[in-house]
Amino acid sequence: MQDASVDLWATDEVHFQQHGSRCRMWIPPEIKDPVLLHAPTRKCVGYFGAVRLRDGRFVFSLETGKFNGPSFFQFLQQLRPASCGTGRRVVVITDNAPYHHSRLHKPWREKHADRFVLDFLPPYSPELNPIERVWKLTRRPCLHNRYFENLKDIISAVETEFANWTRRNDVLRRLCAIT
Repeated sequence: MQDASVDLWATDEVHFQQHGSRCRMWIPPEIKDPVLLHAPTRKCVGYFGAVRLRDGRFVFSLETGKFNGPSFFQFLQQLRPASCGTGRRVVVITDNAPYHHSRLHKPWREKHADRFVLDFLPPYSPELNPIERVWKLTRRPCLHNRYFENLKDIISAVETEFANWTRRNDVLRRLCAIT
């Protein structure tokens, strides 16, 4: 973070599920472990996202299929022009998902390695990736304690919040600060 010639970005992917994530209710004291069943659904929507740690700028992409090498490559191709406009070298912090190391985009990464490079976190260490805090922040105002009839409603709620973060954002800058 001290090197002014480098822009640090953090990237990751997330799923937002259709069923609620929290529930408050009164439970009689004699019931020790209440079970609350959700509607049986596996419907969810996925996003790739990246945040610039210096100023909180956010870039995102809706993932309509599944997270894999081709979809991550497509996101990298979107992120590179969005991140390289400052003239600084871009270092992208990412986890060790297998498709982040895909042979499909390895030649492309090597071609752009002088100005755009991925830096992989150690295995099983998601708490080290600052963008995880962004996902948590997104869930609180957009998704908690709300019912979504369909996935379009989730996409609308989430992308409304994301749209506020596409420019420099002090909230995300402070949230993702590495100091």
